Amino acid sequence: MATANVNLSNYNKDTLPNANNFRFGIVVSDWNDQVTHALLQGAKDTLLDCGVKQSNIVEWHVPGSFELIYGAQRMVNKRFDVHAVIVIGCVIKGETMHFEFVCEGVTHGIKDLNISQDIPVIFCVLTDNTMEQSIARSGGAHGNKGVEAAVTALKMAELRRTT
Repeated sequence: MATANVNLSNYNKDTLPNANNFRFGIVVSDWNDQVTHALLQGAKDTLLDCGVKQSNIVEWHVPGSFELIYGAQRMVNKRFDVHAVIVIGCVIKGETMHFEFVCEGVTHGIKDLNISQDIPVIFCVLTDNTMEQSIARSGGAHGNKGVEAAVTALKMAELRRTT
């Protein structure tokens, strides 16, 4: 794995756009909430650290990762004037094909939103083999992918604003 034992969650605020006037949506799955709520906290902390006002973060919870697609679509279509939406989920491989179906469906659903809508939807869905791997990526040895999703959302919001 290219990122084995590497924490990719460090960022330089000086290289990020001014976020004072940006508004973000976050749709988070409550399934595997030990992981998803840690990712959510990482994303929110990063947005706030980069100048986003607490009142400019809209947060919705959905039951599972598959429901992230519907939640993100509703958030985009409700016209909350968000500049980007972050979807946060965690799917851990089990003994059945359910893992593959959910991961593929969510991936394609978020991709479809990105090509059919004018608001970027940032993919922060962990797809790990074990809970330990997910914990390592939600504030553990591999950083917090929620932080990385927030940085991506800031950059994509700026791209949307300037193009």
